[in-house]
Amino acid sequence: MTPKETDNSDLTFELAMRRLEETVRLLEAGELTLSDSIERYKEAMQLVQFCRTQLDRAELEIERLLAEDGADKEENGA
Repeated sequence: MTPKETDNSDLTFELAMRRLEETVRLLEAGELTLSDSIERYKEAMQLVQFCRTQLDRAELEIERLLAEDGADKEENGA
């Protein structure tokens, strides 16, 4: 996994999390060069931002669905 793969338009939340877990494992192992460690860290920061965005979108969608459900219940007298 290279930082360029982070630009993949098919990236999912789950794949991003797997990449983050792998990066943490590699960094904690301490066997990467300084340069490779920095590149992995940069990629990880991009992945973190991607995951935050995905979670924010999911939260907004859930709030919207809950609001719609509440409005439906009020209309039906529940």
